[in-house]
Amino acid sequence: MIEIKNHQTSFPKLLTMGFIVIILVGTGLLMLPLSTRGQRASLITALFTSTSATCVTGLSLVDTARYWTPFGQVVIAVLMELGGLGFMTFAVMASMLIRKRVRMSTRILAQEALNLDHLSQLRVVGLIIQLSLIIQAVGALLLWCDFGPRYGFFKGLWLSIFHAISVFCNAGFDLFGNSLVNFREDPYVLIVMALLIIAGSFGFLVWEDLLTLRKHRQMSLHTHLALRTGLVLTIGSVIIYLLTEQNLHQFAGQMNGFNRFVNTVFMAITPRTAGMTTFSYTQLSTAGVALTILLMFIGGTPGSTAGGIKTTTVGLLALQTLATLRGKNEPTLAHRRFAQDNVHRALSLVFISLVILSGAIFLLAETQPLPTHDALSMITFEAVSAFGTTGISLGLTSRFNVLGKLILIALMFIGRVGIYTVMFSVFNARPTRQTYRYPKERVLIG
Repeated sequence: MIEIKNHQTSFPKLLTMGFIVIILVGTGLLMLPLSTRGQRASLITALFTSTSATCVTGLSLVDTARYWTPFGQVVIAVLMELGGLGFMTFAVMASMLIRKRVRMSTRILAQEALNLDHLSQLRVVGLIIQLSLIIQAVGALLLWCDFGPRYGFFKGLWLSIFHAISVFCNAGFDLFGNSLVNFREDPYVLIVMALLIIAGSFGFLVWEDLLTLRKHRQMSLHTHLALRTGLVLTIGSVIIYLLTEQNLHQFAGQMNGFNRFVNTVFMAITPRTAGMTTFSYTQLSTAGVALTILLMFIGGTPGSTAGGIKTTTVGLLALQTLATLRGKNEPTLAHRRFAQDNVHRALSLVFISLVILSGAIFLLAETQPLPTHDALSMITFEAVSAFGTTGISLGLTSRFNVLGKLILIALMFIGRVGIYTVMFSVFNARPTRQTYRYPKERVLIG
């Protein structure tokens, strides 16, 4: 708890308020006349874009390149950076740079924002800033090698910087008007983009473990779980996409086999949760759309720029399930066992996520103009894309009415800020020590 003008405010509530303030400031800036090329942006367009950028989602109601001026695009880029790395990261780093002692309240708030287990891990903040800037700078330079000759020095430089930020922060905004469709036969650009997506969705605690592996000679259980789950999901999704889409056979007349394979690998990476696409997902098979929904729901690693319920949640529940089927009580990995409160938290997270998504899908189905074909799957796709802060769309987002757009805004906000943070803010929950226990009794399961 922190006291503001004699009022105690919980850290989750303060963190939630911080994101709201950034979104509102971004909305105000995007509504300025110098932000748009034509008439001033409406409140809903500016609010939706600001939320999408701050929550690093990428869903958009307008063409980012044509609608927003260079000033508006800079605002979006700044919002993506603040949303991707977390505004508390910059607050702590600023205090470090001016050699000012970071207040305990700020340290705990940063701990909440970065999904850290304890305050000693705040040393990772400096690494987050440095590593992020280095990766984005290298990514921009690599992209400029392609964009520079293609678009000219200055335009190519801005396109490189904007897309390095967008892809690393898993934001999904683009300045080409059709995402990366123009580059689906350019393996170099797709590989650079894919590497930036992976780097952003790794999680900064994982990066710290990898960079200090030679010194400490071991990785944390969190890193083991994150890396193994991410590897299984990536390889598994590539194989399944190859089976369901037959190496993108629908583009056989437009791309050779190698380029189709590169696009398939890129398609397996981008739903977690980058949002960049090389073709319309309406061209996928039903099974391909279902797999994409699942990947968007899972997302990336905790403490990263990605959204979703996170890979460690899925990995932990999978290990718990295997342990239960083998007659064991506790899941283990790398000769270590997981704390039971981790399992309980993961189960609660999945359950609350499904409840929120189910409610949102029901409201969208009741209040929005529905397509005549595959209405439920298309609405589900849009809702999960917003919640997972992915940004891939089947074309429904711009067709939603104001209520539908507000529902997507709420899903993007919850998906980025975090379910527990938002729920604790709404219900004003405080950790309490229970001094009594009820009698235990079993119920039938399954």
